[in-house]
Amino acid sequence: MNEIRPILERYKQKGILIDTNILLLWFVGTANRGRISKFNRTEKFTAEDYDLLLRIILFFNKIVTTPHILTEVNSLINQIGEPERSQCLSIFADIINHRLTESKIESATATKLENFTKFGLTDCGIIVLAKDYLVLTDDFRLANYLQTVGIDVINFNHIRRNEWKVKG
Repeated sequence: MNEIRPILERYKQKGILIDTNILLLWFVGTANRGRISKFNRTEKFTAEDYDLLLRIILFFNKIVTTPHILTEVNSLINQIGEPERSQCLSIFADIINHRLTESKIESATATKLENFTKFGLTDCGIIVLAKDYLVLTDDFRLANYLQTVGIDVINFNHIRRNEWKVKG
């Protein structure tokens, strides 16, 4: 049993909240695995990272996102050339409609957090929801903050670097 299995088990039913870059990896990789290393926003990832992400996603009954995360992902997808842009947007729509649970966080609520000027709107939305879900991010600053305040988070960079295996 690997080191992250217990935390995955604890949140299997509750759900996982996936940050922007990781969600983007899911959509780009689903459209075209070969594009992962060629698109500037996902080039730090590999096809193996995509496979790891799929194993994590399939483990959970609930995948959570926010309108702010989806807006960021949409904007990033629009930077991809055709035909992958249209393929990604089609996958984006399908996954939103069939797999994701969208939790709405009022912008006014997110901007009232004391760390708003440090983290911005999207990350503050994640911080507001994080107490209810496991957070999956590649953002060191956000992951470090969540750990500091006692919230469960997985930094995707840590699990991919250590080549930990996640079995469903």
